[in-house]
Amino acid sequence: MTDPKNPDSLNDKPDEMPDDWASAMQEQGASTDEDDIDWGAAFAETGETPEHSVEESSVGASAEPASDRIFQPLSGSGAHGQSRELDVIMEIPVTLSVELGRTRMTIRELLDLAKGSVVELDGLAGEPMNILINGYLIAQGEVVVVEDKYGIRITDIITPSERIHKLNR
Repeated sequence: MTDPKNPDSLNDKPDEMPDDWASAMQEQGASTDEDDIDWGAAFAETGETPEHSVEESSVGASAEPASDRIFQPLSGSGAHGQSRELDVIMEIPVTLSVELGRTRMTIRELLDLAKGSVVELDGLAGEPMNILINGYLIAQGEVVVVEDKYGIRITDIITPSERIHKLNR
């Protein structure tokens, strides 16, 4: 043990250390040095690179140089490739609706509506109905009945380029 009169002597036998110090030294020796750590594997697990933080690497991972995306060489299947892309676009569903008319009312009037109530619309009888695609006016027409179902005969329509432009909004 230690000699209280001589603080420099840690043990009666200088070659032996107390058990707690010995175990602490063994733990320290058993732990990996910072130089021994395989940082490449550690960064690969987290998806980081040693030079960048997580925020920088997530932004940079999806970014491509602009020069790679500009002026791509044309492939030989120009017209055929475009028609295939156009076919895919032509299959996108849209919603067509016919608007009979509109009106404005207060919340009180809306709550007072009941079965049999008549709502007066701003459209006049015999006036063409508005045809909307995805909420955009593209044509006007008149109501027809086809085999016990309503239909609409188009009387006025915007050009195809204007229709595409309205769908792109």
